[in-house]
Amino acid sequence: MSLISSQAFSQIKAKDNYNYLDFQKKAYYFGISLGLNSSAYQVNKSSNFSANDSINIVNGLYRPGFNLHIITNLKIGEYFDFRFLPGFSFTERIFEYKVGDGSDLTTKSIESVFLEMPFLLRFKSEPYKDKRMFLLAGVKYDFDVASNSRAAKDKAQFLVQVSPHDFSVEVGAGIQFFFPYFIFSPEIKFSQGLGNVHIYKDELIESNVLDNVLSRMISISFNFEG
Repeated sequence: MSLISSQAFSQIKAKDNYNYLDFQKKAYYFGISLGLNSSAYQVNKSSNFSANDSINIVNGLYRPGFNLHIITNLKIGEYFDFRFLPGFSFTERIFEYKVGDGSDLTTKSIESVFLEMPFLLRFKSEPYKDKRMFLLAGVKYDFDVASNSRAAKDKAQFLVQVSPHDFSVEVGAGIQFFFPYFIFSPEIKFSQGLGNVHIYKDELIESNVLDNVLSRMISISFNFEG
């Protein structure tokens, strides 16, 4: 009886997931990921903030950007994938200050081009009619390739500086749509920096009031794999 039930389930699964079964034969595949992001700095104030009489507000503001990555996907059994997505992320992050008793807000913008190297583990649900939900988590290393060209500008304009190196954790979710020749996978991810990226400059009041500065990013990606 159990054998008959198993065969019936397999037939239904094959009927509802025709495209999915074709891709299941592949141990690995590649693709491209295009996305939009919104990134900011999580600002933790230093002890100098309450003592200073110049700056009374400091925040990190989100700004939009976009991502471009190459996808390498390795299957680990039926429900897990290991994913490596090297690529570039173009971002702008804003420090916002309120100086003195005035109502005007001053902003310091940091534009970056990050070389990103995310390593992710993905867990996938049972397929249903050529669709499959998934969750993913992992770690990411970022290097700001624009930092060298920006250094002269920072020095000239006396701006807050941040490290070009960053490590973060990523979590996300999405859904796979299996088509005859490719897999389309929209997903949303949240990234939280692990280490302080602030380069302290005692002579600069905008830097003096900052302690830990951590990166954050929310991204929506559209993956095309096959």
